[in-house]
Amino acid sequence: MVTPFSYTASPAQVIFGSGSLSRLAEAITGQGGKRALVLSTRHQKTEAERIAAALGPLSVGLFADATMHTPVNVTERAMEAYNAACADCVVAIGGGSTIGLGKAIAYRNDAPQIVVATTYAGSEVTPILGQTENGQKTTVRGPGILPEVVIYDPELTLGLPVAMSVSSGLNATAHAIEGLYARDRNPISSMMAVEGLRALKQALPQIVRTPGEIEARSEALYGSWLCGTVLGAVGMALHHKLCHTLGGSFDLPHAETHAVILPHSAAYNSVAAADALKPAADLFGGSLGAGLYDFAASIGAPMALRDLGMKESDLDRAAEIAALNPYWNPRPIERDAIRVLLQSAWEGTRPL
Repeated sequence: MVTPFSYTASPAQVIFGSGSLSRLAEAITGQGGKRALVLSTRHQKTEAERIAAALGPLSVGLFADATMHTPVNVTERAMEAYNAACADCVVAIGGGSTIGLGKAIAYRNDAPQIVVATTYAGSEVTPILGQTENGQKTTVRGPGILPEVVIYDPELTLGLPVAMSVSSGLNATAHAIEGLYARDRNPISSMMAVEGLRALKQALPQIVRTPGEIEARSEALYGSWLCGTVLGAVGMALHHKLCHTLGGSFDLPHAETHAVILPHSAAYNSVAAADALKPAADLFGGSLGAGLYDFAASIGAPMALRDLGMKESDLDRAAEIAALNPYWNPRPIERDAIRVLLQSAWEGTRPL
């Protein structure tokens, strides 16, 4: 017997495949856009300039200061650029930082969003915006935050450094793991989560071995799309609460923090959600926390919070923040237990 459930499909258009960047102008005009503000980080400014130039008169400017954790003051500057250019839509080129900025603009003015995804973050297919102000990261959720069109062109990920590919892929993996034990999970989202995990587990080691293999890059993008879609369909829990705390309050790098925390948050919830997590545990060798840890180590992922710049003296405060206003979680979020988890993650200890 199938347990009763509710499932809402994402209305976003997905354009997937090698060479699909060529359809960017079509995607803009398909949303009624005539004056797109192109967004990027400083790191991807050159690539964004090339794409903006190819758009010709459809591009009315480039804002290349997208920043990790979407600081509100950066969004305010981007809004000024959007208004000064008389833009009518945004094109976000990159990963979570740029996508987050596009969402933040749309949250304020309902601008149509077209995303050209170049990492495996998955944020491009979620109606979730995380913003940072005064050292606190908060999230808002709503249909207007979801980008209207996402372009996945594996050719644009060939230059993504291996280390970034690994951390970004594990970030996407975390979305699927949380989706499996989410309070509002359903058979469709769980099926997508398992398929996304399978794809990333297959693709990431191959990317480490041969970064220029287009098949592996395509498989990783496919997996990240599925995992991100899962996160967009269900609620977040302990893992994302911890990562939002560490990123927003201690400025740790986003994807790398997800990669470090994932084995520990999975181990924390593995007993309370054993049945829901069994498909993932089977993929990773039976013991989910240990299996995820071993997999991450095998592909050269960061393994310890101390290596990301986290001070041991800040762990007490991090545990206290994480325990305040906790997200729903299958196992109670208790300050002392979270402190133990964070200590293990700081040291890089293998979960049992």
